[in-house]
Amino acid sequence: MSLVSDLVQGVVDGVLKDILKKSSSTSKRTRRRKRTASSSSETLRQIEKLLRPAKKQTSRKRTLRSRSKAKRSA
Repeated sequence: MSLVSDLVQGVVDGVLKDILKKSSSTSKRTRRRKRTASSSSETLRQIEKLLRPAKKQTSRKRTLRSRSKAKRSA
């Protein structure tokens, strides 16, 4: 009986250590930083955005309808 309880105790200890170790290491996550673009390229991008015509906003219903029509024809 002692051999079985020692074996079970060893397995439980191993599993608990593994769980505690994993939770502490995965909780700290590195943050991704956005690279700051150079000011000249940033201003160019803003100018291009202003010159480009704005896309007209469509409703979800309309996009779903057009998608289903495309599926029917294909």
